[in-house]
Amino acid sequence: MSADTGSGAGKAGQRPEKRTILDIRAAKRTGEKIVYMSVPDYTSARWAEMAGVDVVVVGDSLAMVAHGHASTIPATMDMMILHAQAVRRGAPSTFVLGCMPYQSYNTVDRALTNATRFMQEALCDAVKPQGGRSQAHILKALVDAGIPTASHIGLTPHTIATFGGFKIQGRTAEAAMKILEDALAIEDAGCFMLEFEAVPAPIATLISEQLTIPTIGIGAGAGCDGQILLAYDLLGVFTDFKPKFTKRYANLTEVAVAGIRTYVEEVKAVAFPDDDHSYRVDPAEYEKFLSLVEHRRQI
Repeated sequence: MSADTGSGAGKAGQRPEKRTILDIRAAKRTGEKIVYMSVPDYTSARWAEMAGVDVVVVGDSLAMVAHGHASTIPATMDMMILHAQAVRRGAPSTFVLGCMPYQSYNTVDRALTNATRFMQEALCDAVKPQGGRSQAHILKALVDAGIPTASHIGLTPHTIATFGGFKIQGRTAEAAMKILEDALAIEDAGCFMLEFEAVPAPIATLISEQLTIPTIGIGAGAGCDGQILLAYDLLGVFTDFKPKFTKRYANLTEVAVAGIRTYVEEVKAVAFPDDDHSYRVDPAEYEKFLSLVEHRRQI
């Protein structure tokens, strides 16, 4: 695959080669939509690679979907590294983007230390903190250190307390201008792409057109250069709530609960395990075992 074309096409019947930073950046020029998916574990990473997802993202949303927290704030670096290592094993031929959790990048030194952990311990291909102008010096320090870096603006889950909850950003002209200035600061810092979350579609589209780096959207309309959804959302695994921007492509929870319910019923009815799901023993050895048991009883 040529990095200059940004094409994901591989040989017939084969998965495309692993994406690179050059491929992702080239998509801005070629118009190819890049598909991202946030995955928390080995199995969903395998699914993503088998299905041809371009970039798997180890998002700190895993604090919610995998650990049951009410927000992403409880995610720690150790937690993120553990999951990122599993994702890399599940998707060895896919670009992996590690999301830096809350307060893991609040100083340059801390950002460099923690980003290095993603790259060295989890073998990620890039990292993604959150923020724009206020974080530009952090982003630039990461880029200058040779760490491929992206960022995340609009609704930034690490600052939801200041937003008063998970609320759409950029609904007024002034708020939209702030997002534009954040986006330009991210580009100027040398980041290779950025993510818009919960931004009105026309705003995200217009801002994306002002940039030379690609944008991915989650709840930001079709005008972005790519899209991202959580695997557990789009597959109907996580059902505590459903954001407006999530489309259900499957309902695995329904399938799973139905299967588990049948398992419960069969165990209760002594219908499982049956002979097909049990191991056999040579009859002669079983008879010998019976004799040994009987002998033991008589001792």
